[in-house]
Amino acid sequence: MRVIWAPWRIKYINESKKKKECFICQIIKDEKDEENLVLYRGKTTIIIMNKFPYNSSHIMISPIRHIENFYELTDEEVQEIFNLISKSQKIIRDLYNPDGFNLGVNIGKAAGAGEDHLHFHLVPRWFGDTNFMTVISETRVMPESIVEVYKKLKEAFIESNK
Repeated sequence: MRVIWAPWRIKYINESKKKKECFICQIIKDEKDEENLVLYRGKTTIIIMNKFPYNSSHIMISPIRHIENFYELTDEEVQEIFNLISKSQKIIRDLYNPDGFNLGVNIGKAAGAGEDHLHFHLVPRWFGDTNFMTVISETRVMPESIVEVYKKLKEAFIESNK
């Protein structure tokens, strides 16, 4: 079996250990949307850019309520979350034209969840977007700054709600 190391994850892991409170709950309370890369606040759901993205425009869609499992979601939360996943995919496709998407959720520490607040990752993918630059030099190559991506996505979410 081959093992591939992901050394960039240690920064995220170490930061997570320092924090007592759930980072998603903290972002919801802070209301510092630009600083926290919040793209959208719905009635039951929030969309946040991932500060440690796998690719440009990697976002997280989460219920506002702190819950850990699918079965804890209300029907209203399920409907809003999946509507926003669909809307987010269209916005990212229109802005960045990826070749595909990964949609994922990790439930529980054993499954790889960095936070016990249920959230979905929507990661745009392009052919050839994986390479060993990250593993060899602990460097992730992003074609655009996270601030520029945030501005574009934020504007697109605002426009989509008019």
